[in-house]
Amino acid sequence: MRQLILDTETTGLNPRGGDRILELGCVELVNRRLTGNNLHFYINPERDSDPGALAVHGLTTEFLSDKPKFAEIIDQFRDFIQGADLIIHNAPFDIGFLDAEFALLGLPPVSTHCGQIIDTLAQAKQMFPGKRNSLDALCDRFGISNAHRTLHGALLDSELLAEVYLAMTRGQESLVIDMLGDAQAGPDTQAPRVALDSLELVVLAATDDESAAHEAVLNDLDKAVKGTSVWRLEAVPAADEQTT
Repeated sequence: MRQLILDTETTGLNPRGGDRILELGCVELVNRRLTGNNLHFYINPERDSDPGALAVHGLTTEFLSDKPKFAEIIDQFRDFIQGADLIIHNAPFDIGFLDAEFALLGLPPVSTHCGQIIDTLAQAKQMFPGKRNSLDALCDRFGISNAHRTLHGALLDSELLAEVYLAMTRGQESLVIDMLGDAQAGPDTQAPRVALDSLELVVLAATDDESAAHEAVLNDLDKAVKGTSVWRLEAVPAADEQTT
């Protein structure tokens, strides 16, 4: 599974008004592990940044004047994202700018080149409703140091978001038990059946030490999310169970 954490910095907030991308950063995850195979560009946006945007990213027109234009990096960028899932904080913003840059070059939208687009801001709002869910707030919530972040930068923000995403989705990996080992059973294969009523199943209760250790783990999870972890939440009973 190949995923790319992506972030952009822009000259302003509105691509329809002529604002452009001036920095682009991607951090690669393969099977939820950072590979170090990252992509990063400073880009000449061919216009000045709005004062508010300049205060956020600090990338001046003079600094960007000798950097490649988006048309010069598009092929490398498309090759890099091909087929990969994109993970973006507030994805509509970055995708809107990327689609605008692609359209200027007569190219179809970004979604035609990549896999799934995952919005970590939307995920965070579901996990922490009513709370601040900016990248800085999530770093603080998950204990990820961002002390070195004085200005926004596409690559730095992508690296921080990668850590946040892994923390947010920890424990969601699928645990697959293959009852047939490495052999692949065909559709006509008759698997041996076991008479379950003939088995005497031994139930081993947790010891006091094991229960205490389990409780300690749950307490650590509660502290990490600054609330109640999903492992303490009871499933809502089905309708037929509620009436019995």
